[in-house]
Amino acid sequence: MNHQEQIDEYILSHIEPEPALLAELDRHTHVTAINSRMLSGHLEGRILKMITKMIGAQRVLELGTFTGYSALCFAEAVAETDGVVVTVDNDDENGEVAAEFFAKSEYGKHIRQVIGDALTVIPTLASEEPFDLVFIDADKREYPQYLEVTLPLLRQGGVILADNTLWDGHVVETPKHNDYQTIAVQKFNDIVANDPRIETVILPLRDGLTMIRKK
Repeated sequence: MNHQEQIDEYILSHIEPEPALLAELDRHTHVTAINSRMLSGHLEGRILKMITKMIGAQRVLELGTFTGYSALCFAEAVAETDGVVVTVDNDDENGEVAAEFFAKSEYGKHIRQVIGDALTVIPTLASEEPFDLVFIDADKREYPQYLEVTLPLLRQGGVILADNTLWDGHVVETPKHNDYQTIAVQKFNDIVANDPRIETVILPLRDGLTMIRKK
């Protein structure tokens, strides 16, 4: 085990333990799912829960359910105030796995799972109460659009968390003309750094987690 692996192990042994159901979901995802590295995991999951509690979020919108790990972390946090997590993804196969684990969880009743394209689904939520927190972790090519369509649905002082905003370090490189994901993430980062409506900080957590506060 190298030094960084030792540090990682030390961190995980000194934070809130990973709930048993989430550990089971982690194992299941890594065994069965393509791109299992997309799963939030123990450290990021506890951070998502902590941030949700710290801002007193009762309504959370998640773009990118994958197999449901992060949605369960959000649900764990909002359960104390009988809140709700609306999680959206167009992958019905992974959605079946997520639904299975939502059903197993005591917090599953706080999750509203929607299968569909996020940019189509989001406008249908405009008539609902504002969201306190939005988690963006879906198609990287759509990150700039996700910001524009979710910001109006976020309450003043609400928070957007955007995952993978360092994109394996490719954000500091000159992308190929057809590398649409890197181009979009770079554009997103430039937008949030200069948008007067928001305050922004990038945390170097895993693949980059951007915290955005609506003024």
